[in-house]
Amino acid sequence: MPITRQDAWTQDEDLILAETVLRHIREGGTQLKAFDEVGKRLSRTGAACGFRWNSFVRKQYQSGIELAKKQRKELKKQQKKMAEPVEEEASLPNAEVVQAAAETLGLDEVKEFLDHLYRQAAKARNHEESTVVFEGKVKELESQIYYLSSENEKLREDLAAVEKDHRSLLEIMERARKLVGTKGEAEEGQAEKEGLKK
Repeated sequence: MPITRQDAWTQDEDLILAETVLRHIREGGTQLKAFDEVGKRLSRTGAACGFRWNSFVRKQYQSGIELAKKQRKELKKQQKKMAEPVEEEASLPNAEVVQAAAETLGLDEVKEFLDHLYRQAAKARNHEESTVVFEGKVKELESQIYYLSSENEKLREDLAAVEKDHRSLLEIMERARKLVGTKGEAEEGQAEKEGLKK
């Protein structure tokens, strides 16, 4: 039985959790599978990963989630477009049928058929090239998202530290004001006593 961790989550672990869940969303997988994958990777339970995602990490990656959902839709559209030429290819006659048809067909019909095959092959190559380009752009955008998300988290932590320092400074100033006020009252009281003695 694997040992499960009980320690606090680090920023790197949160980043791994976010990257994995966003990848599963983008690829059409489930979040439960993502939680299990992260759990195995970080020696935590899938339930702990799910709780961490829903209670803390998810709020920081709302824009990333929306982008991953859009990318999933685009990926489905691309897969449909790429499946269309494959369906056309499936309807093409096999070599024996072409051979038999070539004997009864004229040279122009065979040339037209080969030109059609050539256009389909060129179209398939264009789809593959554009897919590679889009995958590169997606990876570049993902890295920017992860960088900006971690930068955002760092800025939030810095802001929290500044706010804490500001509150501490205000408390110190308030105590100093009270001390000065108490000291001033004591001096006034002393002056009144001396005035009465005279």
